[in-house]
Amino acid sequence: MVCHGPGQSLHTETRPVPTPRPGELLVEVLACGVCRTDLHVVDGDIPASYPIIPGHEIVGRIIALGQGYDDFALGTRVGIPWLGHACGTCSYCREGRENLCDHPEFTGATRDGGYATHAVADARFCFPIPDGLGDLEAAPLLCAGLIGWRAYRMAGEGARIGLYGFGAAAHILAQLAIAQGREIYAFTSPGDTAAQAFAHQLGCTWAGSSTQPPPELLDAAILFAPVGSLVPAALKAVRKGGRVVCAGIHMSDIPQFPYADLWGEREIVSVANLTREDGTSFLRPDVAGRVKSHVVPFPLAKANEALARLREGKIEGAAVLIP
Repeated sequence: MVCHGPGQSLHTETRPVPTPRPGELLVEVLACGVCRTDLHVVDGDIPASYPIIPGHEIVGRIIALGQGYDDFALGTRVGIPWLGHACGTCSYCREGRENLCDHPEFTGATRDGGYATHAVADARFCFPIPDGLGDLEAAPLLCAGLIGWRAYRMAGEGARIGLYGFGAAAHILAQLAIAQGREIYAFTSPGDTAAQAFAHQLGCTWAGSSTQPPPELLDAAILFAPVGSLVPAALKAVRKGGRVVCAGIHMSDIPQFPYADLWGEREIVSVANLTREDGTSFLRPDVAGRVKSHVVPFPLAKANEALARLREGKIEGAAVLIP
């Protein structure tokens, strides 16, 4: 399923199965999650190389290896995430901050992704999938889970955490945080009682509209919704010394707010992409194995429908494409 330019629907194309270059691997795609970032690619909100096959939450089985890489065996099940390549030589890469690489490649944006039957990836940026995770439930972990995990660690050790936007990432992160003894406060679109009920079902302490203040001041807030006006709202919801983590790759403009809302050593930080360490620390039985992705499966040919339902907020949990 190919996007030929910003604002265009995806179209079905038949292509030859690609051949992996040295250091790459070829997978038969078993499942590919549908992420909000895919919407940003299709809409042209973030840079992409068109025509492009979207999809960066890929679970696949290795069917060929390029020359010069044998750390994975044929038949191994791997995950292919958003960060598809980093240069390894820029100052950020040398500092261990490859998520900020000056010359990166991104799966499903600047290199073809997983809305397909087969995909090629830089083998160094792939992760083995634990045996206990099924293909469909593992797919959303490759971005919703990984970005949620990075944002969660950046939020600090506070006991009360607010999650703004209760979609794929939030429903995964909520389970993990609750299992670790945190209190989770879920903020949804006004009137979205279904998402609020889902949050309560997963064990959240409170669920309500993003226009409401929480019943208790928060230690941290994580924003998954790409709505800039939620930043000032979240600042008002966190205590002194609290932190607001903006976890999206794209967000509408943040409106002006009074300095008094930031004062008290509150912080606003952003999450940019992910590192391979995020993947290896998250995709373990004692971490990712503690959550269960709630998935809505779609056949690959229905990718446009899956994206439309995601845009409308009509997906409970995460949408996953099956070739």
